[in-house]
Amino acid sequence: MVHSPSTTCDFHSSPISAANASDVSDNNLQHFFVLHKAPARKCERKTSSTYGRTKRKIDMLLSSPMKVVQEENDAIYEQVRLEAFENTWSKINSTVKEVLREINLTLFEEIHQWVFESFSTIRCTSPVHIMKPYPIAAGATCKTIPAALIFTKNIEFVDDMLMFQDLKGYMQSNGCHAAFLSALDISTKCGIGSCLRSLYKQLVPEASDVVDVPLIASWYCKDENYDKPIAVIIEDMERCDSAVLADFIKMLSEWVMKIPIIFILGVTTSFDALRKLLPSSVMHKLQLCKFTLESPRRRMDSLIEYVLVRSSSGFFIGHKVAFFLRNHFLRHDGTITSFLKALKLACIKHFSGEPLSFLCPGMLHEDCEAFWSGKCESLSEVLRSYAFDLPSCQRGKTNGDNNLAQGLSKLKWLQKSWSSVVLCLFEVGKLSKIQLLDIFCEAIDPTLCIERALGQQLLPPFTASHDSVNGGFISQAIQKVRELPSDSLCQLLGQWSLHTEEVIEMDKEVKAVHSMINLPSDGHTSKEKQTVNIHGCLASSARKKGTPFLNDEAAMLLVSLLRKFLVPIESVPFHEIFCFKDVASLKYSLAQEYGDLINLHDWYHSFKTKVLISNPKAKRKVQHSPASKKGKSKALENEVARFCKAVTELQITGLVRMPSKRRPDFLQRIAFHL
Repeated sequence: MVHSPSTTCDFHSSPISAANASDVSDNNLQHFFVLHKAPARKCERKTSSTYGRTKRKIDMLLSSPMKVVQEENDAIYEQVRLEAFENTWSKINSTVKEVLREINLTLFEEIHQWVFESFSTIRCTSPVHIMKPYPIAAGATCKTIPAALIFTKNIEFVDDMLMFQDLKGYMQSNGCHAAFLSALDISTKCGIGSCLRSLYKQLVPEASDVVDVPLIASWYCKDENYDKPIAVIIEDMERCDSAVLADFIKMLSEWVMKIPIIFILGVTTSFDALRKLLPSSVMHKLQLCKFTLESPRRRMDSLIEYVLVRSSSGFFIGHKVAFFLRNHFLRHDGTITSFLKALKLACIKHFSGEPLSFLCPGMLHEDCEAFWSGKCESLSEVLRSYAFDLPSCQRGKTNGDNNLAQGLSKLKWLQKSWSSVVLCLFEVGKLSKIQLLDIFCEAIDPTLCIERALGQQLLPPFTASHDSVNGGFISQAIQKVRELPSDSLCQLLGQWSLHTEEVIEMDKEVKAVHSMINLPSDGHTSKEKQTVNIHGCLASSARKKGTPFLNDEAAMLLVSLLRKFLVPIESVPFHEIFCFKDVASLKYSLAQEYGDLINLHDWYHSFKTKVLISNPKAKRKVQHSPASKKGKSKALENEVARFCKAVTELQITGLVRMPSKRRPDFLQRIAFHL
């Protein structure tokens, strides 16, 4: 076969450095041919097939004992890796829940205080007679229901499901009756009866399905139930049917003094969403109070800190995976759920593909070297040789040390030191509103040379100009340290001391600089003459150039910590055992997930709900007009036409594939943006 010039490649024409070889090979796509053997003649096929069967039988007889042993070992290690994954992800999942609970705790306390303040204004001093249908008190104020609007700032309500469930548990454990209603309970299909049924079932678990408002009032008037407010939590108010929700509010407002209901409503878009959803007559029956949940970025910073920086699980990700997850989070409108789903998929792929991943839980043991020594002693010769043939081990091998347990222990120490430096950077980042996710992605990059990335920022401060800042997050942090006032600098160094106390060498350097701040002003000169800068520059020289001495020392301290301890995990031998780096497989798996089928009927109803909410006045006019049937039919035709137009445009642009004969009710997303 004659190859065309376009299909040939001279590998020696352009030298490639060892550091960038892998990146270039990924992008160096070349044409190639796949050569197949020509089909054999009939007589040759018979002879070769007979010979092949005989040879296979002989090979199986000779290799079967060895093969059985190997298969048994593979099955054992596979089971061990599965158990390690379950333990690791269980640790990550519990950490995520605990972090989110801590973030929401302040909000829960504020809502709890407001609930009891509202309860004191609407409750009666003594139980009201059950047979009286309305409250004894007169006036419009007795028929208003206190309602808290919680602005979640999320596009995906999935992120807030756990928060609202935790809020229900918090209310129940702090002297409240609490019920949780979803959008499915408040829908046209189920009607108002479903709302009352779900409410009563949660208040009285053993109750029957037959329920009405007087029955709930009768239950509440009992002595054991009377002194507690009833908090009704609706997780995503905007997904509820407006007519059913309005009727539900009007009904309960007539019984507010007999049944002191207090609403807690989740809002995703804006505080004005309730006014668009409900008519003004119903809005007058609500006494609103606004609360705001922590932003998704603030929650993401906390998750990054406790899941990926503090290494609470023993599982790590490479810099390419980190950048992808960051973009995945930002492109999904800051959805925490999408980030965690991608992280779990990365964890699954790591433990299923890395033979030694069952060693990851050793990162959580205090005596990790003893744990790893026991595991490494029982390793087969194949796995042992595999460990020392890892690319990172071969690249960093400078002596004949073959102690795997010691190598893993060193990796843990380096990772702890790296974690301390990143947390110190984040303390500075908080003052400049820099996200930990951005600092994390920059600090984990092994190709980033700190000296080259920061340029003149690593030189003594009296030789570096202000214009030399290159815009990186780490360089911005160093520049911010130089600009801090003395009080803020003292607080910053105090925070650094907390983060570095587990690394002795790092802690000594931080405390040495921190102690300078507490010196009296008249003692500065004598101390400065004796104090030598971390990089050999006298402090007095810095003062001659007009740079504040303490800011200079703190900045040089941070530079020193970066040089000594900011070692990304991908630069450490044996990191492949703990670190997932295959971003291509992660993208592919998420792409498969985004190719799932969508129910066309459900999608239409979601579209219809949004269209109706966007024009509530027109909706009410249609509902109350004499020619309601004609109006409804025209409105329905208009909605169907708009929906079909939208779907057709998506089909033309290649974003969706239309339903097929096999699945007439489903369409498929065929394009996505990762």
